[in-house]
Amino acid sequence: MDRRAFVHTAALTAMNLQTLDQLTAAQPKAERQPAIFIGHGSPMNIIRDNGFTRSLADLGRRHGKPGSALVISAHWLTRNETSVSVNPKPPTVHDFGGFPEELYRIEYPAPGSPVAAHEAAAEVSSIKVHEDHEMGLDHGAWSILRHIWPEADVPVFQMSIDYARPPQFHYDLGKELRRLRDRGVLIIGSGNIVHNLRRLSPQENDPKHMDWAVEFDAWAGQRLAGNDHSALVHYDQQGPAARLAVPTNDHYLPMLYTLGALHEDEHIRFTHESFQHGSISMRCFESLSQN
Repeated sequence: MDRRAFVHTAALTAMNLQTLDQLTAAQPKAERQPAIFIGHGSPMNIIRDNGFTRSLADLGRRHGKPGSALVISAHWLTRNETSVSVNPKPPTVHDFGGFPEELYRIEYPAPGSPVAAHEAAAEVSSIKVHEDHEMGLDHGAWSILRHIWPEADVPVFQMSIDYARPPQFHYDLGKELRRLRDRGVLIIGSGNIVHNLRRLSPQENDPKHMDWAVEFDAWAGQRLAGNDHSALVHYDQQGPAARLAVPTNDHYLPMLYTLGALHEDEHIRFTHESFQHGSISMRCFESLSQN
């Protein structure tokens, strides 16, 4: 290459790099979105104004509106597969019975997020994530979202829980999803740490909490505060209190997704702590950077 050609090529390269820098600078930089766990409790919280629902509204005010939200809910269970909803207009699913008619008239018309759902599926390399074109928003999702973003203007998609898999699988899958947070996706696990419907008190605000429920919730709270994820994954080694607190782990597993989605430089902060019906822990937490 002669000197004239070299100078011309170098000038073009410099111009191209400058243009690239300008385009990159012009692109909005997605801030890392939080990972959150919500103990959602009874569907009656859909219409309640209480400490729990006010804590949800506070989450919305503090974190603003992300590009999209991924919800892993205790109420979308699959077997021998994990699915992600790519429905662009997910309907409001009233998947509960025996509650006031008012609840069945409520709609939460948030748009879906097929692009983010595709990205979530692509992030997972350990298994094949199936695409579901029909799934709407179950009440584990919309019952809390209507308090967090009442305008229903944040795109939402869900990922199912493969109920045939052990707890470690779900924690590890949460790890594979955590990079989504750096691309504007807020991740929510929605369930309950203590959830035993067979031992409920009929009183929603019964001041007498079951001893085993308090014991296990306190144990989980201590392990969460200490970042002892291994103990929380292997919760079933905690004896009788664990067996009563988690008779089935459908509501416990969403918490493991949230823990898996934490980055190494993060710990958690509790955003709400209470009990409903004497045996349902409403404990909630969010990710918090250690820096």
